[in-house]
Amino acid sequence: MSKTAPPEGPLDVLWDIPALTWMILAGEVLAAVLALSSTIDEGRWSYFVILSLGVQWVLLFTLVLLYLLRRPLSRLRPPHIAYVALGLLLLNTWLITCLAWFFLTEPPEFAPSGLGPLLLRLTGIVLAVGLLGLAAFQNHWRGLLHSLRAKQSELLALQARIRPHFLFNTLNTGAALVHQRPEEAERLLLDLADLFRAALAGPRDISLDDELALARRYLEIEQLRFGERLQVDWQLPREIPAVTVPALSIQPLVENAIRHGIERRPEGGQIEIAVTTTPETVIVRIINPLATAGEGTRGHQVGLNASQVRIEALTGGRGSVITQQEGKRFIATVRLPASQG
Repeated sequence: MSKTAPPEGPLDVLWDIPALTWMILAGEVLAAVLALSSTIDEGRWSYFVILSLGVQWVLLFTLVLLYLLRRPLSRLRPPHIAYVALGLLLLNTWLITCLAWFFLTEPPEFAPSGLGPLLLRLTGIVLAVGLLGLAAFQNHWRGLLHSLRAKQSELLALQARIRPHFLFNTLNTGAALVHQRPEEAERLLLDLADLFRAALAGPRDISLDDELALARRYLEIEQLRFGERLQVDWQLPREIPAVTVPALSIQPLVENAIRHGIERRPEGGQIEIAVTTTPETVIVRIINPLATAGEGTRGHQVGLNASQVRIEALTGGRGSVITQQEGKRFIATVRLPASQG
């Protein structure tokens, strides 16, 4: 993925277990309907078995061809891919029917008029069923796109609520440092430039190492503002795992830890950022002390919602962002699949 939260490719939907199950069931239902609607009185069960085998072989051949052609087909628009799939479905129907016809020792009872009329009838059935499936696919794809746009709009709204607060505080801190500590003011502005360069670049995916570097820039700015009130404890492995995250998905969680933890405590406190790994998962934890009487835990939801939507979209639901309160600490935990291929 090169963009944040893109929907799956149209063909990727076909390889999901639920989609395969529904296609097999739909094929069996079609075979049953054709068997029940036939004029054959005897041997209806045998007719159903033959139809079922034929439908499933057509489905199998079509799926195999779509898989083999997935790279060139990925360059087409989704509606065009659907029409190609319908064409392949027709070709495989003709192929399977002709092969079955020529291997039979005598014409079957359900095709007394010969191969031509049988192919014509099957073509009508495939077109009718295929066009219904094409309409269902297009509705499904439009739904995915609408869902994506809604999530992106929600994300932009959430980010718009997060950034102004930080920007105003940073500029005020920079103004206070210009005359007293110009070197630190320069470092603050450089860190701020890095953060806003990442924000203005738009939705994209970056390495976990780069995302943690952005969080480090943010914390360096806040340490200039809070001084000794803010302590940061980094617990990182020797090598950061080579996984990707949406840009500015972990940094807002760190920002929340400042806004709803450190900033609301007169004595300040320590933020802990830890990265641990298991064979299946990369875990990032951001821990901050709670404000007096546990105030401010609800405020964490703004950054949490933004990060949750983006990480779930990137990982296809395998990643997550969850929060919990342990004693006087608030913990945000980001879980990422170790393998994102």
